[in-house]
Amino acid sequence: MDGMDMFPPKEAEMDDWKELEAQPLSPMETESQLQNHERLIKEMKSMSQSSSISEKKRYSNDIPPVISYASPMALKRKEPTPLYDEQRNKCLEMFEKWNESEQIEFVENLLQRMCHYQHGHVNAFLKPMLQRDFISTLPASIAENILSYLDYKSLCSAEQVCHTWRRVIADGMLWKKLIERMVVTDSLWRGLAERRLWIKYLFRPKPGEPPKPHMFYRELYPKIMADIDQIETNWRTGRHNLHRIFCRSENSKGVYCLQYDDQKIVSGLRDNTIKIWDRQTLQCVKVLTGHTGSVLCLQYDDKVIITGSSDSTVRVWNVKSGEMVNTLIHHCEAVLHLRFNNGLMVTCSKDRSIAVWDMVSPTEINLRRVLVGHRAAVNVVDFDDKYIVSASGDRTIKVWNTSTCEFVRTLNGHKRGIACLQYRDRLVVSGSSDNTIRLWDIECGACLRVLEGHEELVRCIRFDNKRIVSGAYDGKIKVWDLQAALDPRAPASTLCIRTLVQEHTGRVFRLQFDEFQIVSSSHDDTILIWDFLNVQPPNDSRNNSRTYTYVTR
Repeated sequence: MDGMDMFPPKEAEMDDWKELEAQPLSPMETESQLQNHERLIKEMKSMSQSSSISEKKRYSNDIPPVISYASPMALKRKEPTPLYDEQRNKCLEMFEKWNESEQIEFVENLLQRMCHYQHGHVNAFLKPMLQRDFISTLPASIAENILSYLDYKSLCSAEQVCHTWRRVIADGMLWKKLIERMVVTDSLWRGLAERRLWIKYLFRPKPGEPPKPHMFYRELYPKIMADIDQIETNWRTGRHNLHRIFCRSENSKGVYCLQYDDQKIVSGLRDNTIKIWDRQTLQCVKVLTGHTGSVLCLQYDDKVIITGSSDSTVRVWNVKSGEMVNTLIHHCEAVLHLRFNNGLMVTCSKDRSIAVWDMVSPTEINLRRVLVGHRAAVNVVDFDDKYIVSASGDRTIKVWNTSTCEFVRTLNGHKRGIACLQYRDRLVVSGSSDNTIRLWDIECGACLRVLEGHEELVRCIRFDNKRIVSGAYDGKIKVWDLQAALDPRAPASTLCIRTLVQEHTGRVFRLQFDEFQIVSSSHDDTILIWDFLNVQPPNDSRNNSRTYTYVTR
């Protein structure tokens, strides 16, 4: 047995020299330090093979207990010898005479002959030399263009890099450009800009109005984010400001359908009239008469209002003057729903049929095709360029090709008649008198999720990218998390975000919503505006005209 076997080194001592060998050196150390470290490492290795414990202790005392190569506590540097200076200068002179490829080859050979801790020293020396601040070196216009693609968090971080980066961001008005980009691409930002009036400071300012400085936009952005967060909180907690319109129908009461924009609300009533309300004053500004039955459905654009009635007719009105310009007589029973877009209109009726119309002009609307296949009243239709979707009291949803009007497939699952649906992209959301809401993939016909919670027939339903909002004959409006509903792993208990109650005293017939509000109508002859944007703090009771509704899940 040799000396190493008889006197094995202690593990702590072995770790000392291994750690010393592996530790990279600081750029502050000279070649003499390298030689000194190498000598100590060799001595420790030799010590580990020695049979004398006292030898180990003696050598271990030569090593500092803690060595920090990047601090003043590093090993003391030795002055280079005259011979080293002379040889180094000669080597440098020869090195400078070589071309670049020869220099690279020489350095590669030199690196191959170094040990690990020398590589660490070289790496630490090269690292700062390889870093380049490309933003500071580029022309200002190019640097601004690069940084203009950053999002909110990245732009905040970029401001902290250095004064030059901060100046590029300020000179390029990059916070203003970020806000403008969000307004163009996000409907929530667009709507907020218009409602909070800061859209006037974006894009091209009005003539004669001095431009706002960079810091205005830098401070505006977090305020916008706080506003958006508050709106989302209001949706989750159900906090809203409620406005109520009493339609005051003289004979039969009830508001069957509605549509709104920022200027007006157009409603169809059970008393055979179409009433138009001013959004600011909530006063009725126009009444359209001509139907001889309840107005069950309507849609408008910037030119016309088209309505369907229980008198079996479809009527077309000039949206500005209110003049009736066309009457379509085709269905033999009540027209229950209609949709139009891009020169195409689809109507459905209690007579179990669906009519497809070509809209040349408000006065020239021609019947293209009649679709039959449902075995009960067709309550609702929706369509896009690919599919027409219809739902019926026969418990089925049918899909038709928009171009050819040919039948495609049937979606089965509801246990009772279907009262409402919306279709967009691949998703169909339907509500039924079985009190449930179903989500469907239109391409394969699969039911993706069943939402339960309403206690009576689900009469109206709408969805966007975030939420589903439903209204039912139980008088309740429910807000659902769409993304959670599409996730099969999400528990059923997490799907309903909030239930709005105790405001409509009758059946909810129709609703529409956007990022800031829900507008709903009911059998109780009222239209309610649930405003989630302009909400007072809970402890602010100065404005008694604002109504708060306490909600339950």
